[in-house]
Amino acid sequence: MMAMKKFALLALACQSASAFAFTPRSNVASGVAKQQFGVPAVSNTFKTSQSTALALSSTGGDAVAEESAGSGLAETLKVGSYFALWYLFNIGYNIYNKQALNALDFPWTIATIQMATGILYFVPLWLLGLRKAPKLSGDDLKTLFPIALCHTGVHVGAVIALGAGAVSFAHIVKASEPVVTCATNALLMGETLPAKVYATLLPIIGGVAIASMKELSFTVLALASAMLSNVSSSLRGVLSKKTMSGKQIGENLDAQNLYAVLTAMSTLILIPMMLAIEGTGFVGAAKAVVEAGQFTSKSLSTLLLLGGATYYLYNEVAFLALGKVNPVTHAVGNTIKRVVIIVASVVAFKTPMSTGSIIGSTIAILGTLLYSLAMNSIKK
Repeated sequence: MMAMKKFALLALACQSASAFAFTPRSNVASGVAKQQFGVPAVSNTFKTSQSTALALSSTGGDAVAEESAGSGLAETLKVGSYFALWYLFNIGYNIYNKQALNALDFPWTIATIQMATGILYFVPLWLLGLRKAPKLSGDDLKTLFPIALCHTGVHVGAVIALGAGAVSFAHIVKASEPVVTCATNALLMGETLPAKVYATLLPIIGGVAIASMKELSFTVLALASAMLSNVSSSLRGVLSKKTMSGKQIGENLDAQNLYAVLTAMSTLILIPMMLAIEGTGFVGAAKAVVEAGQFTSKSLSTLLLLGGATYYLYNEVAFLALGKVNPVTHAVGNTIKRVVIIVASVVAFKTPMSTGSIIGSTIAILGTLLYSLAMNSIKK
């Protein structure tokens, strides 16, 4: 019961932010949504006749100025809340996830539980009419299936990496995703980028290499799994571009609903894979942990539920943050987020980092920031 109350509070926090997601957005926001999920951008027309009439009245100018200042402050607070929740949920997810993996060495089962937990969030929104439910045909689902497979790889690769090594190391390797993205786009899309973009990949590669050599908790499984997540993420982006760009898929399939549909499909993909790889051993292991006194049934259930809830909600809020800032601000925010997660995990789990690992991670993370800024400069 307590677990459901905590999940409800988390969902309420995110839904309060989500209430703003259905208002008209700028072209920048739509472009970012299209880039991330392959959803066509939608231009919006605002009604201005009432505000124009007010501005032309004797006192209207002052009123509009005060209203503009007030709305500017409200917008700043709104964006600030998105970033705060994004960081909070992401830190929470990494800590809950690592705690669960430390107690139960069943990454496929835990990944499946986390993916399935999101269904408890978006299905009620659809049923209650708080969000328009998507309408998809069989052909639409076939189109989305390869993307869902990649979405599954992104999550399960990250979960295995977090279980096999330190949280900090997994995020250092995840910082190399731009390198994989460039290689994937070049091989599958024939995309070539300016030299300055490729130059930013050098500190990423060098930083990850240094961190890997000096990482005290290095394991091949953690490195390989994190790279699987990177490759899956890059392929998901390529497939989204190739199969969804300029194509109308179903109804009401905005970026948030697309993420929900991919979550549901990934859950269905993960269940048979989980059973084939780990069977039902998780149930017995969970009982053993409870009997050993490490957890109660209630606390273990709460931990698993919170891991799933924070996983889905940090992705939901990340989309809201994307839609409210320009790409440069988001790139900086994403870089700071990775640093915050690494620091929080080191503090929470008392995981030592060697000097070489700290230097390598700093170089790699700065490289990802330079890559994001370089990519943004060529799109202008």
